[in-house]
Amino acid sequence: MKKAVVLLSGGLDSTTVMAIAMSEGFNVYSLSFSYGQRHSIELDASKRVANAMGARDHLVMNIDLSSFGGSALTSDMDVPKQRAEQDMVASGIPVTYVPARNTIFLSFALAWAEVLGAQDIFIGVNAVDYSGYPDCRPEYVAAFEKMANLATKAGVEGAEKIRIRTPLINLTKAEIIKKGIELGVDYAMTHSCYDPSPKGVACGECDSCALRKKGFEEVGVKDPWA
Repeated sequence: MKKAVVLLSGGLDSTTVMAIAMSEGFNVYSLSFSYGQRHSIELDASKRVANAMGARDHLVMNIDLSSFGGSALTSDMDVPKQRAEQDMVASGIPVTYVPARNTIFLSFALAWAEVLGAQDIFIGVNAVDYSGYPDCRPEYVAAFEKMANLATKAGVEGAEKIRIRTPLINLTKAEIIKKGIELGVDYAMTHSCYDPSPKGVACGECDSCALRKKGFEEVGVKDPWA
């Protein structure tokens, strides 16, 4: 069985990606980050998912992006709430964007993949139902993959090229949920809210909560996490 590194936030998308990687026969090595985000609840969720789904190993890397700030997820900026769906894309890049986050995360995943001898790195970016993040677009993923094969020993000397796998990139949130259900994903163990209460209760009003709610409604299934 081939190995794959999966970036796992503990959210709906990354959990679905992990299930997809496993369904393709990969031994999964999941990677999460404590990056100075405003809550650690997603890390608890990522550990639940990794344990429940049988990751071969699960690492949590510590990086303090809150030292830079610049995002509502790593500072005391207010998280936007109750935004209309059209505003999520039309209003530009929201303050929940964390500067260069996917580039940083993928770089760590790339380093671990080299050590493991894995050619495949899975990330749950999505260019359909998303909040306008520039590092969720297909052209960004293609650029990072090109860089990965230029800047690593595995890319230059390896028999196979490094692949950045984005199985959700052209799916709606409803299609993602439907795929996960088909693969037996238990979404009750996931977490999606940008601004939960100290006890982990979802706010129900941020962009992430809104997109998740919309997805389950379109599938016609009750969200077990709600």
